[in-house]
Amino acid sequence: MKLVIAEKPSVAMSLAAVLGANEKKDGYMEGGGYLVSWCVGHLLELAQPEAYGEQYAKWRYGDLPILPEEWKYGVPKDKKKQLDLLCRLMKDKRVDSVVCGTDVG
Repeated sequence: MKLVIAEKPSVAMSLAAVLGANEKKDGYMEGGGYLVSWCVGHLLELAQPEAYGEQYAKWRYGDLPILPEEWKYGVPKDKKKQLDLLCRLMKDKRVDSVVCGTDVG
């Protein structure tokens, strides 16, 4: 079974219709050997400067550039449910490949 991840629900619905994934589930479509789901904007975002140290909590020109050894990421609260679903679908034992169905920009 292939998991197709689209950039947004409307694109996922179009892809699902073409691929025969007609069974509606919570956050994805299934059928025809496909699971089709979607992102909802950016599912991850860079951490705010204060995540790298208290000294960055207040913006100061002299602190720039902030170049951490390791970048930190966060999940916006309104995107967590969909990201969790996508992670669960990618771990689904039935899935043997993942197709990136998002735009290139």
